[in-house]
Amino acid sequence: MRQWLKANPEDRKGSRGTIRKSNRTDNESAKMATSKGVIQGYAGVAAVDDRHQIIVEAQAHGTGSEQALLLPVVKALAPYLRDYSLVTADAGYHSEDNLKTLAEMQVAALIADNGMRSRDERFKDQDRHKQKPDPLYDKTKPEKKATLYRPEDFTYDAHSQTCICPAGKSLYQNGSNCTFNGYAAVKFQGAQRDCVPCTQRDKCLRTPQNTKTRQVAFFRGKAQGTPQSYTDIMKRAIDSERGRALYGGRFATVEPVFGNLRHNKGLDRFTLRGQKKVDGQWKLFCMVHNIEKLAHHGYAQ
Repeated sequence: MRQWLKANPEDRKGSRGTIRKSNRTDNESAKMATSKGVIQGYAGVAAVDDRHQIIVEAQAHGTGSEQALLLPVVKALAPYLRDYSLVTADAGYHSEDNLKTLAEMQVAALIADNGMRSRDERFKDQDRHKQKPDPLYDKTKPEKKATLYRPEDFTYDAHSQTCICPAGKSLYQNGSNCTFNGYAAVKFQGAQRDCVPCTQRDKCLRTPQNTKTRQVAFFRGKAQGTPQSYTDIMKRAIDSERGRALYGGRFATVEPVFGNLRHNKGLDRFTLRGQKKVDGQWKLFCMVHNIEKLAHHGYAQ
């Protein structure tokens, strides 16, 4: 395997120029994270009409990133989109680049971000409905506790513009109007006379042997004059009353389709290798789904 990888360095080059690990039996597949660990396989994507649950576009790709699958599907849908069409997708397809491209394509879309439910009061009790993890299959890593003091461990008074470290020492302000990635912040730094002899240096500094003093910043929101990101625009749209109502229809539109394919039609795994064959198998099952839907809606008569 090492010899083969050495002889084929360009075979699985990633988007950032790095070489991705290859699979000798199916080089077009990819590693994907699931609830039962990481598997080698493909992702099946489907775009569904919200009126009759007809699959209007289906694709299968060997990539573990859902973000990379959104635009190929939307571009394939271009001939069918109308002025009143709306594309909805879950948080797995959300990225600033995807939103920017959709805006440039003038495609109306509502794509959730990872914090959408935390901002929606309707989901405030969602944790009590979560299924308890199966101890035999729970692959989640235990939450790591912070080993160093974080900004929330410091006492910051925005009114008096003062900051006290966990050791009880005052930090001096060395930046009252700083900007980091478009966000305004105020910076503080400890004095050498306090930080150098402090007994808590190991808990405060990543490299206490090289760094003399601790710096900490507190953010105050978007900096003035910073242009709005496409993510901010999408958050405002999806958090509106109309946005929530429109996005809420996605659950009843596409999720039952995947349930039908997986459980009723028995497609709980792809049985072929190679992207073209897997894509064909995925489209075949989607076609069977569509035939069934058309028959139930009276087109068989």
